[in-house]
Amino acid sequence: MEIRPAVEQDRSSWEALFNAYADFYQVTLPPGTHDKVWSWILDPAEPFWCDLALTDVAASDDNEAAVSGFCQYQLMHRSLSGEMVCYLSDLFVKPDLRGSGCGRALIDRVVEVARVKGVTNVRWLTQDNNYPARQLYDTYAKKSDFILYSLPV
Repeated sequence: MEIRPAVEQDRSSWEALFNAYADFYQVTLPPGTHDKVWSWILDPAEPFWCDLALTDVAASDDNEAAVSGFCQYQLMHRSLSGEMVCYLSDLFVKPDLRGSGCGRALIDRVVEVARVKGVTNVRWLTQDNNYPARQLYDTYAKKSDFILYSLPV
């Protein structure tokens, strides 16, 4: 398995996974979302990154078939510590590859990037009923008792 940053040539592979991720969470993406998020990923001035997991790279001529998952993450301020934290905003692995170590490899990549950047904490959210993902996440840390509020404005 290879974990690497997304590059311009990965757009179609990323978009297919991003659509599957939105479908998983039953989210209808507003028009222009793909272009906006993809521009964040490719802009070196944006503190927003996307890494891809590729499996069976040697066995596949098709990059899209080899791309098995992605993670998207960013830095955010945490006032109570006076430090930056790394927020793992999105993680998705193709359903047939869940449990293969792909998700763990993607999280480990984010943790390593955070360490290199001198960030001392990585955070993420998931739905309470996302038990397969939580089984993996629970191997990293105990779940917090915080509840997310999201207020459209």
